[in-house]
Amino acid sequence: MSGSDGASDAVLYEATDSGVAILTFNRPERLNAWGPDIAAGFYAAIDRAEHDPAIRAIVLTGRGRGFCAGAYLGPPRSADKVGESMENAGNANLDDLVGERPPHFVTTLRKPVIAAINGSCVGIGLTQALMCDVRFAAAGAKFAAVFARRGLIAEFGISWILPRLTSVGVALDLLLSARTFLAEEAAELGLVKEVVPGDELMKRALEYAEDIAANCSPTAMSVIKRQVYGDTVRDVVEANSLAGVLLQESLPRPDVIEGITSFLEKRPPQFPSLRPTDA
Repeated sequence: MSGSDGASDAVLYEATDSGVAILTFNRPERLNAWGPDIAAGFYAAIDRAEHDPAIRAIVLTGRGRGFCAGAYLGPPRSADKVGESMENAGNANLDDLVGERPPHFVTTLRKPVIAAINGSCVGIGLTQALMCDVRFAAAGAKFAAVFARRGLIAEFGISWILPRLTSVGVALDLLLSARTFLAEEAAELGLVKEVVPGDELMKRALEYAEDIAANCSPTAMSVIKRQVYGDTVRDVVEANSLAGVLLQESLPRPDVIEGITSFLEKRPPQFPSLRPTDA
């Protein structure tokens, strides 16, 4: 496993020998609340993993007691300056406040992203987690879409992803009430795949990531991600038609030949890696 030599110590980067990149939010003193430092480190780490042919899956987690406890609003002593700050923010470029990319850019990545939610997952942190492809959570981890309790609207695509993962009714409940709910309810609602004891979270998330890294075609996973997220805005006829085109394109690829051959020969597959230039 390589060391944390990423672009910023706000997000640690590790690469396992099994082809998994581990990205860790590293501002535990503020529960990894989102700020320009985490944003810059996150983008740099994601780009590094996305363009490294050796990496086939990405795990995102937080250090300490929080996954990401929303946007960093500053220390308590700054409360008397909130009015002035918000007036300035109203005229500011939001890119300067939250970073140059919207949370949904994670859905456009070619590689699967698995969130290992170790603790507080709130506000923009919740949005970031929901944009990951699969989520595991530590037992008792707290979730909240707190926007309404801060006088804010549903930010940065959470009103798009939340009803697609659950239902319109559930999304409205969580967004309008802005209530806190635990990992166990998140799993019942379909927001989390599994809830595991905190000390087993990374082991389970890595186990999952390493399995798909070893046994699933990187090219196939890339196309499947594009299909699933794209089909959210297509009707079934369009989705089926596109799937037919994509299937026809996939048949001559070495991935299909290797997938079938390795199955018949009862051996682990040796799928080719994605290159940085692969669409």
